[in-house]
Amino acid sequence: MSSNISVPVIDFANWNPQSNPEQRCDVGKKLVDGCHNVGFVYIINHSISSQLLEEAFSWSKRLFDLSLEDKMLAPHPDGPAVHRGYSYPGLEKVSQVISADEEVGEKLREVKDCKESYEIGSEENDEQPNVWLPEATLPGYKEFMTEFYWECARVSHEILNAIGTGLGLRDPEFLSKFHSGHNNQLRLLHYPPIPAAELENESSARMPAHSDWGSITILFQDDCGGLEVENQTAPGTFIPVQPLKDAIVMNIGDLLMRWSNDYLKSTLHRVTLPHSRDRFNGEERMTRARYSIPYFISPDSDTIIECLPECANESGRAKYGPISQREYRLMRGKLQYKEIGSKTSPSQV
Repeated sequence: MSSNISVPVIDFANWNPQSNPEQRCDVGKKLVDGCHNVGFVYIINHSISSQLLEEAFSWSKRLFDLSLEDKMLAPHPDGPAVHRGYSYPGLEKVSQVISADEEVGEKLREVKDCKESYEIGSEENDEQPNVWLPEATLPGYKEFMTEFYWECARVSHEILNAIGTGLGLRDPEFLSKFHSGHNNQLRLLHYPPIPAAELENESSARMPAHSDWGSITILFQDDCGGLEVENQTAPGTFIPVQPLKDAIVMNIGDLLMRWSNDYLKSTLHRVTLPHSRDRFNGEERMTRARYSIPYFISPDSDTIIECLPECANESGRAKYGPISQREYRLMRGKLQYKEIGSKTSPSQV
């Protein structure tokens, strides 16, 4: 593969009930090739309308325009077990470190992640109950986001079935059967303006390099830029994932990498300075605000992830032992969220 890597564009126009098996197989193979070679793809001509995406970003901006006092009416629960509600800048620290060592966590937090987020899940997920704003604070927000959540779940099933087809699974719908949608997570993200120098000298971060924990992620981003993916042919170097209007940016997560025995790549990615200089404002080179909406697709909590027979190596061996989604999520989340009441409050960040 060339070192001049780029994120492939996958056209889903022929992934629909009217398409013939050959057309669907072609889409699936191109999707799987992109997920194998890069780990990230753009998906165009998907079935989520431009109007719906515009509305989702409008609601996100209205949410983050609220006062901190109002947003804290739906606070993220203490600790790493539940990811719901509002996280103020500095509460979450994204990393690729898997450790229970508090000293490691405090060292990582010396560089603050300058972003705020709001997490939403299924109303039927008792392990991760939603934390909603009072209806009067942002009327209509809960209703819209619940509908948008399930629209994303519908499209995620199409993508999982396309992956199953591209992998040549005996049952192309095998993967989607473990994804009821109740264990997914819709995340609204806002990166407030900060001096570009803080990102350049690494005294602050937006989103450090990490892989996602689930099966796949679909992402919608505004036109600001800043998302980058690691170049697998030159580890440690990153290439931009430039905004492409209305496209889904889709990437493989850790669990599907394990399911596929590393054939599909869960690639490191990060959010940093946008590449275009017109993204800065004023003499202090303030970055523009950035908004994005990732939707994390995970198998149901008790699902055991182990090597698919079609993905075993020539000796039939698997690179990873079986693990449940719940076990893996808790392992990866140990350092991401600190105890909220311990050392830092919203007024201190």
